[in-house]
Amino acid sequence: MSPVTASGVRATWESLPAAVRAGVEDVLGSPVVAAVNQSGGFSPGLAARVRCADGGRAFVKAVGTPLNPESPDIHRREAVVTAALPDGVPVPRLRGTFDDGDWVALVFDEVDGRMPHEPWRPDELSVVVRAVTELSRSLTPCPVPSPLVAADEVGDIMLGYRELAADPPADLDPWERRHLDQLADLAASALDVVDGDTLVHFDLRADNVLLSGDDVWFVDWPWAFRGAAWIDSVMLLKNAAFHGHDPEPYLQDHPLLADVDPWHVTAFVAGMAGFFGSSGRRPAPPGLPTLRAFQLAQHATTLAWVRRRTGWE
Repeated sequence: MSPVTASGVRATWESLPAAVRAGVEDVLGSPVVAAVNQSGGFSPGLAARVRCADGGRAFVKAVGTPLNPESPDIHRREAVVTAALPDGVPVPRLRGTFDDGDWVALVFDEVDGRMPHEPWRPDELSVVVRAVTELSRSLTPCPVPSPLVAADEVGDIMLGYRELAADPPADLDPWERRHLDQLADLAASALDVVDGDTLVHFDLRADNVLLSGDDVWFVDWPWAFRGAAWIDSVMLLKNAAFHGHDPEPYLQDHPLLADVDPWHVTAFVAGMAGFFGSSGRRPAPPGLPTLRAFQLAQHATTLAWVRRRTGWE
């Protein structure tokens, strides 16, 4: 079980430029009188539950180019997706946005909930596995007009082993080194099977889930694309493996995998292992000092799952 968690160094409400705070308050329609800053996730930006003078509550995300030059566009992508989601989907409603070209803030309805325990508890994991299955069904056909397409969005990700094979690092796992070319071919083959007509979240892990009574909510949608209905279930189980759970029992008789060749799932998981192995060795992006360690920790647990599924000696 890995001690590494999905967390970074976040801005606080108080540290935001005054113009950004004012822009958020314009969206809210009332001044913010209290803010509880949230941890979790890798964005260097703000994540806060806020209370307004009129008694209203909301959840606010904000980031600017001074923190990371790419993060504002990530918020813009999330705004496009969440604004297009139909009513009834378990995703907090986007109330409005603030964007001055450098800073982007998103204002959502607040969900009175909490993240699952980390590491995953079996009871909570089972509930969320079922909820993800229903989420994928509810997002088929894809409800977002002209979203990005899976094969394009995961193209570079599934070629991570090709990158490693071109210049193998000295610290590669011995099994991984022996099978590097096979892994590269296997992962690349996933590009033939990831397309579909489901809106895929693609970043499902414990810190992007909220539990509220019997309800499960899904947050942080910037990486969403149109793809195969089973991808999010596999992504969640990859996170379960990271926390020490055996993902295989959850895959047995899974309703979204009944007609999917198991080798296609193995290829996709291999692609994720290659991505973590290649990206985790790169320098840390600005404002995200913990990201690479988290990727390398995920590489280790995802690789172990790939090794088990392939059965290669």
